Amino acid sequence: MSNFLEAIKNRRSIYSLGRDTSLSEVEITELIKEAVKQSPSAFNAQEPRVITLFGAAHEKLWEITEQALEPLTPAQAFKNTKKKLASFKAGLGTAMFFNDVDTTKQLQEQFALYADNFPTWAEQANGIATANVWSTLSEAGIGANLQHYNPVIDEAVAKEWNVPANWRLRSQLVFGSPKEQAADKDFLADDERFQVFQ
Repeated sequence: MSNFLEAIKNRRSIYSLGRDTSLSEVEITELIKEAVKQSPSAFNAQEPRVITLFGAAHEKLWEITEQALEPLTPAQAFKNTKKKLASFKAGLGTAMFFNDVDTTKQLQEQFALYADNFPTWAEQANGIATANVWSTLSEAGIGANLQHYNPVIDEAVAKEWNVPANWRLRSQLVFGSPKEQAADKDFLADDERFQVFQ
């Protein structure tokens, strides 16, 4: 198996995270930057944007999320929600992924024939960048899990970190030292997912 496929195989959702990593925040930030830079995008548009949070800023994100979710969650269910959010807060950091919607709009205007496709292609580029960052961190011994609390937290996040108005929040990749192994993963039968014609 190739090294790349092995990296993809090893990239899993780790929910029990700590802060005991051998890499510094600077080193982790550089890994994230390089993985995003090397990720492809349609027309080389490079729409993905990332804000990486460590320390108090990382903790603040999950406090914001808790405050946003409490009034929206039934009281009996909020206890479990709060516990889940605390597990994210216990991690080392969070990489928030955004799309630059102005870039997408410019491409729609410039290439009208493909206008309807550019939002989808932007989402694909963001997904590729996110997966590449996740796999890169995994290869460096850092566990992670991907969350999607947008659009519930969008306004508060934008205000807290002065996020440009043209950046649209897509996901939150929580990372840290893995404190547990991922559970076994089930796969659909190949004949349900793949076809080959010759």
